[in-house]
Amino acid sequence: MAKPLKVDETWLERIASLLDDMEFGSLHIVVHEGQIVQMERTERKRFGNTSSGAAPLKMSSQSSAKPASSSPRTGVK
Repeated sequence: MAKPLKVDETWLERIASLLDDMEFGSLHIVVHEGQIVQMERTERKRFGNTSSGAAPLKMSSQSSAKPASSSPRTGVK
């Protein structure tokens, strides 16, 4: 039987911060034994036409967030 997902206020804040300024993209949440263990943010960028060719509308970004205990690398703002 599957364990119930445990999402506390800290995880809700992390999820909200990763979604906050995203215009086009996805947030992939990995759950292991009823706990969030990893989040991967992939942001898509749309390009407009200009006289000098295609120009990005915004800069691209991609980040990952993991619990503090697993890795020093986080993408949480």
